[in-house]
Amino acid sequence: MKYLVVGLGNIGAEYAETRHNIGFKVLDALAEASNISFIAGRYGSTAELRYRGRSVTLLKPSTYMNLSGKAVRYWLDALKVERTNLLVVVDDIALPFGELRMRPKGSAGGHNGLKNIAEMLGTEEYPRMRFGVGGDFARGHQVDYVLGEWTDEERAKLPERLKLFSDAILSFVAIGTERTMNAFNNK
Repeated sequence: MKYLVVGLGNIGAEYAETRHNIGFKVLDALAEASNISFIAGRYGSTAELRYRGRSVTLLKPSTYMNLSGKAVRYWLDALKVERTNLLVVVDDIALPFGELRMRPKGSAGGHNGLKNIAEMLGTEEYPRMRFGVGGDFARGHQVDYVLGEWTDEERAKLPERLKLFSDAILSFVAIGTERTMNAFNNK
C-alpha cells in the first residue's frame, strides 16, 4: 500500500521557525527519526519511508502554503495514492499549542493551504492532522502570529510534540484514520 503524507509550510529560511511551518517541522522530525533524507523534486521535497510493509512518501511542497494543492494533486497522481491514504499535517490557531486533532475529512477552517488542496482535489474528503499553535494574537494580527516564531516556552516543548505527531503519522499508516484518532486526538 502507498501513502502520501504532506506537511504544509513555506519554503525559505525566513519561514523555517514560524508557526505556519509546523507541517514541515513534523515531517523533518519523522525523517530524522527514520534516518531518511529529503530530495528536492517537482513541486516539493520528498523522502521515502518503508513502514510495516507500506510505502510512505513524505512531501514538503515548494509551492508555498496558499498553492499547496498543486503539489498534493501532482504527487497523488504521480504515485497513484488513494485519497484515503493521503494525510495533510497543518497548523491550527483554534487549538492550544501542541494539541493534536486528526479528522478523516472536514472544512478548511479558514486555512488557505487546506482551501487550495480542496479546490485542486475537488473535495474536502481527505485525512488531515492539525497541530495546535494557539491563538494568542490581537484582532487583525493573525498573519503576523502564524508567520511569527515560537516563544521560548513553545520551543522547549516542541521536541516532545514533534515525537507525538511522528508517532501519530506512523499509526495512521499502520492502523488507519479512525483508530489513530482514538489513540492520539487531544493528547
